[in-house]
Amino acid sequence: MKNVRKLFEFLTHRAFILAFSIFLEIVFIFVVAFRFNNSYFGVVYAISYVLAILVAVIIINGKTNPGYKIAWIMMILVFPLVGLFLYVLFSSSQLSKRERKKLEEIHVHQLKNIYPDEKTLEKLKKDNLNAYNQATYIAKYSNSPVCQETEYKYFKIGEEYYEKLLIELKKAKRYIFLEYFIIKEGVMWNSILEILKQKVKEGVEVRVMYDDYGCILSLPSNYNKILESYGIKACTFNKFEPLIKSKFNNRDHRKITVIDGYIAFTGGINLADEYINKVVRFGHWKDNGIMLKGKAVWNMTIMFMTLWDFVRNEKYSYKQYAPTLENINSDGFVAPYCDNPWDHEATGETIYLNMISKANKYIYITTPYLIIDNEMVTALCNAAKSGIDVRIITPGVPDKKMINEVTKSYYDQLIKSGVKIYEYSKGFIHAKTFIVDDLYATVGTVNLDYRSLYLHFENGVWLYNAKVIKDIKNDFEETIDISEQVCLEKTKFNLLKNLKRQILMVIAPLM
Repeated sequence: MKNVRKLFEFLTHRAFILAFSIFLEIVFIFVVAFRFNNSYFGVVYAISYVLAILVAVIIINGKTNPGYKIAWIMMILVFPLVGLFLYVLFSSSQLSKRERKKLEEIHVHQLKNIYPDEKTLEKLKKDNLNAYNQATYIAKYSNSPVCQETEYKYFKIGEEYYEKLLIELKKAKRYIFLEYFIIKEGVMWNSILEILKQKVKEGVEVRVMYDDYGCILSLPSNYNKILESYGIKACTFNKFEPLIKSKFNNRDHRKITVIDGYIAFTGGINLADEYINKVVRFGHWKDNGIMLKGKAVWNMTIMFMTLWDFVRNEKYSYKQYAPTLENINSDGFVAPYCDNPWDHEATGETIYLNMISKANKYIYITTPYLIIDNEMVTALCNAAKSGIDVRIITPGVPDKKMINEVTKSYYDQLIKSGVKIYEYSKGFIHAKTFIVDDLYATVGTVNLDYRSLYLHFENGVWLYNAKVIKDIKNDFEETIDISEQVCLEKTKFNLLKNLKRQILMVIAPLM
């Protein structure tokens, strides 16, 4: 009886229904296509092959990443009908004119509420021209000016992040904004939800935004309405529907908490129990996060409100949420940033590449996935060849075996160039961190994979010459001590496994 109940729950689950609906849609399209192809084989083959060549030429001359170009060209030329069909569906964001107009309006509204501090910029320019150039790029393409007057606290594990998050949520007086890729019912989320309910009763405005695909297995389909019944404003990002469309590729992978415009949290940590090791899935879950307090939090507040406006189509004055700031004598400089796949600017990757190019001594990186394009591979290899100490920590226990196989396929080239790669022995490392020369660091949501770098909405915090960078470095060194270095001998496998990895590398941009 219990097995029958489980089977019924599985068959009636929204995720299964959506997957089955899309599967039927694909089957129907292909059945029609192949029947038509059988009836008019010569004509269809000739037309599809000519179209495939024309599309390949268009791709070659396009502005997309070369890795994407190669993957799509291979797919289209080898399997013309299937490749063309998939390319039409998944190659672009396909925003409507109305959506693009709305984005432009929100962008203008955003710019009106951002206040660059010219004195801080000038101070940074005198201190370090390289850092100034990086901050200028972030301000221009992420609409997030560099700030001082901000305190930082780094969390080297999800449990520490969670503990501090609860404390600060309870202190909220005006509003709480939450935006996460995954929210999952359990110890972590349920305790946070109880605080949110209480804060609503106290008159605090609470908003929650979560990615629909990220939560498809963890929340009911109407969970936003459930939250609304508690007095919490809620919405889902890019609702997953039984209709194939390219925008499914664009997910909200950001993790943001803003409290009263004065306190903000971000990092790799979602609101689910595995992130605080209350549930063990892939060994010990190693993640990290950072809390900002002060002036830079307004940048993150704007990030949240602009995406919220796009989803909810609301128009209101951002200024009503402006915080009352205390005088904070902070060290260093900070620029929270975000990455939008619809603006065709790979902000997250460019920030990483800029940091690599500025390194003189070392580059320390943690990432759960290592599926990178030629630009990133070249930058890392050249840095190592130049004598810079380049170290990367990846998971010892993967969450996705096929993705981990792709990650491992990059080891050989990187190690031969002098890059040192370590695998976190205790389990899965989900932290996304760059540290360079004790001067620069980032903590955020941007993985080293194509989805994060090109397809998802992401965010992070760029730091220069701040004392907290030492805490981030110490955490990295402690993690290295409990990780196993990958030797070149371990990258050598049998012919079949090597062939599989080579194929996976070619299609990696489409995964």
